[in-house]
Amino acid sequence: MTGWVAATGVDWGRRLAWRAGLVACVAGLCPLAVRASQIEEPLSDSVRQALRAAVEFSGPPEPEFVSPEARIAYLRWLGELSPRLQRRKPDLQDRVEFLQTVWYESRRAGLDESLVLGVIQVESAFRKYAISPVGARGYMQIMPFWARLIGDGDPSKLFHLQTNIRFGCVILRHYLDRERGDLFLALGRYNGSRGRAAYPNAVFAAQRQWRLG
Repeated sequence: MTGWVAATGVDWGRRLAWRAGLVACVAGLCPLAVRASQIEEPLSDSVRQALRAAVEFSGPPEPEFVSPEARIAYLRWLGELSPRLQRRKPDLQDRVEFLQTVWYESRRAGLDESLVLGVIQVESAFRKYAISPVGARGYMQIMPFWARLIGDGDPSKLFHLQTNIRFGCVILRHYLDRERGDLFLALGRYNGSRGRAAYPNAVFAAQRQWRLG
């Protein structure tokens, strides 16, 4: 192996280890996401108020449809993704509630549902009560400081399904706007690893599993 490194400049052992780690993370088997975390940054009053308004709750995530075709598209999405999620969420009611919330909050924030599912897979492997070593919580691994900055100050609520996914979608939308639509950089900022490829690439790989066939 050292001969290969000397001849090519590539440490194949490290590269293979990185690829193995990426595959495991895509499968939800290792905590890639917890190696970094969202970083608390100063927010202007206007941004803070806008984000606070975006996470305020007005009711349950009940889908609304502008046409029969839109309803059919949602039911097709739900019908195709529910079996894919069954291994991780065996209970049908729990699975439907989770997917309905992801669909609702993704649309509300102007994000692709498959992207949000990819983030959830990499961040928490679909574990509602996941806690990282640095204290990030829930499906989308929200840092408690967000509850203080734009919520009501109670970080325990970040384990609530809709609260967690709404915070995650609003925060990712905020980062995407800050990065002027550059999803690679926005995902890095979400993970606290802006400019490094491992986390965005893991999310993109996971996202492909949640697109409609």
